[in-house]
Amino acid sequence: MARAIKSVSRRKFLRHSAAATGALVISFWLPMGKGRLAHAQEAPKKAAIHPNAFLRIDKDGTCTVFVKHLEFGQGVTTSLPMIVAEELECDWTKVRAELAPAAPEYAHTMFGMQMTGGSSSVVNSFDQLRTVGAQARTMLVQAAAQQWNAKPAECRAEKGFVAGPGGKRASYGQLAEAAGKLPVPEKVTLKDPKSFQLIGKPTRRLDSAEKVEGRAKFGIDYQRLPNRVHVALVAHAPTFGGAPKSMNADKVKAVPGVTHVIELPRGVAVVATNYWSAKKGRDALVVNWDPGPNAAVSSDALRKQFLDLAKTPGLPAKKAGNPEAIKSAAKTLVAEYEVPFLAHAAMEPLNCTVEVKGENVEMWVGSQFQTVDQQAAAKVMGSKPEQVKLNTMLAGGGFGRRANPASDYIKEAVEIAARAKVPVKTIWTREDDIRGGYYRPMMVHRVEVGLDAQGGIVGWNHAIVGPSIIGGTAFEPMMVKDGIDPTSTEGVADTHYAIPNLSVGLHSVKTGIPVLWWRSVGHSHTAFVMETMIDEIAAAQKKDPVQFRRELLAKNPRMLAVLDLAASKSGWTTPLPKGVARGIAIHESFGSVCAHVAEVSLEGGQPKVRRVVTAFDCGLVVNPLSVEAQLQSAIAFGLGAALYSKITIKDGAAEQSNFHDYRVLRMNEMPRVEVHLVAGGDKPTGVGEPGVPPVAPAVANALFALNGGKRIRTLPMA
Repeated sequence: MARAIKSVSRRKFLRHSAAATGALVISFWLPMGKGRLAHAQEAPKKAAIHPNAFLRIDKDGTCTVFVKHLEFGQGVTTSLPMIVAEELECDWTKVRAELAPAAPEYAHTMFGMQMTGGSSSVVNSFDQLRTVGAQARTMLVQAAAQQWNAKPAECRAEKGFVAGPGGKRASYGQLAEAAGKLPVPEKVTLKDPKSFQLIGKPTRRLDSAEKVEGRAKFGIDYQRLPNRVHVALVAHAPTFGGAPKSMNADKVKAVPGVTHVIELPRGVAVVATNYWSAKKGRDALVVNWDPGPNAAVSSDALRKQFLDLAKTPGLPAKKAGNPEAIKSAAKTLVAEYEVPFLAHAAMEPLNCTVEVKGENVEMWVGSQFQTVDQQAAAKVMGSKPEQVKLNTMLAGGGFGRRANPASDYIKEAVEIAARAKVPVKTIWTREDDIRGGYYRPMMVHRVEVGLDAQGGIVGWNHAIVGPSIIGGTAFEPMMVKDGIDPTSTEGVADTHYAIPNLSVGLHSVKTGIPVLWWRSVGHSHTAFVMETMIDEIAAAQKKDPVQFRRELLAKNPRMLAVLDLAASKSGWTTPLPKGVARGIAIHESFGSVCAHVAEVSLEGGQPKVRRVVTAFDCGLVVNPLSVEAQLQSAIAFGLGAALYSKITIKDGAAEQSNFHDYRVLRMNEMPRVEVHLVAGGDKPTGVGEPGVPPVAPAVANALFALNGGKRIRTLPMA
């Protein structure tokens, strides 16, 4: 049975909620917790609390969950309704999801804004949505008890019905109107997790049929008739920081279908009645560019600068014990690591449809940062955020690019629509997307590890060099302390390995190349360095890599359980065919622990990953099928970056433009993946990102044996 996933505007939702005869509507608010961005905005005052989680039960028994997070492949339009349905005791076949618009009602309880990121959607929503389901269940039972002159304790909810004394039964649809008139209980009893019937069970996604059949509406699909939407393509300055000086606007306007040529701070927009006219108009565009201040920037020069800086201490990010102890080491290992800029390269390029009416704006966009993008649109117009209606559409991936504090493509789309005075869908081509910046930072690490005569670790000095993601954004005052951007050092400064005398220094370099979080953020490079270095030390001690890790993690039972499961399920100690080697890596990020064992061979001198065995602890699992799919996705995503992907800068511009020169993993290169989940915890932890960091080091550690003992310290590998 197909169940629709729809986008609904805030105005339409509130109107329907207020006037819904016979509907039970549940809403409530929870105070913000302590998280990375907990102070991004002030918590609402008690007198001005707005609801931020909603459930509606209609007369026909349909249970609609309004999903405040963006659905862009990770499955929140199934996992979040599952949480509500578990407590509601409803009929799962009558559950549907609608994407919530941007509104204060949906502010993330950890980050203080409506957003999707940090692998936090289920974590953030778990208690919140359980409470919503329990509130509705309680009200339905109370409504039934009143109708039957019974005590609520004599009634029970089950599969969309309330059963009472004497065999009485009433459906949720029959009770919705009466329940909707009752006060929402402030305190409710949540189910014992041991009695969960839906949470923890493999559950097929609600949106699969729509997506497979092509009926699902993504941001790029949005088209509204009879008010036809124009299409805009923008010729951006080829150099970062460049700007247009002059252009041949008259020739472009002569292209059939072109209606406007608009000069922007970063480029020139060509607006037309359809995509192909806009593209032909842009193809005809000739711009005289001012290259700006970054025209001389190159990856080669940055690499040299970073390597030189890595030989100096940097700002202290971590100091445990005595860093000078390394001077007494019997042996010192020194290693330098390099990782490149990386594009997000989501399957659906950036896009945003905008209609401007006076000071009011309406947008249709797959946004990870609804609150930030709403505020950015208002700033462009000189309006208030409440004058901007942001309709959340499905998105074809994001990996952090659609969560941009600068809201670059949003501002651009709003300005174009405002100046064109028609509804406009601004679309970035794949080339625009890959050349358009906001990359995972290029980083260099330099590690010095001192060993005693027995091979034990005496000290570990670690320097990290690269651009700051947080620096220069609105989050800098909240997150950057004493010059340290924690997204640059996470995974090293907070390592779980028992390392005595650990020192971590950071150089945050301004390059002129815009950077942004990328799936797993700093862990995407720190895990590669830590896990290959641990293997190198194990080899120096002539110890098995698993056993050596066990020694360093002896006081961390959670990490040990994941490590042991990965080793066991992969057959770590069993022989492999000739020409095949295994590598292991384990890392904690976003509250979860992931270990990968990669089986790798060389074909034509190039690595081929044949099998990946994964052990994963994400606490309480809501939907095992979603977790497994996310890990498979993380492995594919991580392998593409580990083996092929890189953005290089020359003369201030990105050299790569599409998948022919910005390589990602191809379907025929996907290894066999086996996922094993560790049962544990009564709360969920992150899922979307933690599978990425251990991928590259697991492969690199396997290649060590195949490359004649040569260590890989630079990505990509192929």
